[in-house]
Amino acid sequence: MAPLIALIVGTALARLAGMAGVDALDGWLPALRVGLALMFVLTGVAHFTEPRRRGLIAMVPPGLPRPDLLVAATGVLELAGAAALLVPTTARWAAAGLGLLMLAMFPANVSAARRRLTLAGRPVTPLWPRTALQIVFVAAAAAISFGP
Repeated sequence: MAPLIALIVGTALARLAGMAGVDALDGWLPALRVGLALMFVLTGVAHFTEPRRRGLIAMVPPGLPRPDLLVAATGVLELAGAAALLVPTTARWAAAGLGLLMLAMFPANVSAARRRLTLAGRPVTPLWPRTALQIVFVAAAAAISFGP
């Protein structure tokens, strides 16, 4: 739920800043870029901080090599993508890459839900709500990638 809150609050605050005269944030798509970047900073940092890191490593589907390295690599990609979202010339490509990354990581969410894992001591989000959240997140990335 925290990533959704970060996306919504970050977008809303950036849009308010745009309405208050910050030209770079004047419009919904620039504001959405900020919200999505904030979301990915939040999720990217979790790849490197305990106890979330342990939970993310456990979420990696069995059979994939070096879950610890996969979690670190995806964390780096999320943080780099967040930074690139804030640069107008790279934002579309960053959003496209992050959208693909989210799709690639979704099987880990499915695996975690089916195995009823916990993340930082709490049960992972059940599959259907997690799927709905994933659709919202990918849609936000697609809006940035394919928007005007």
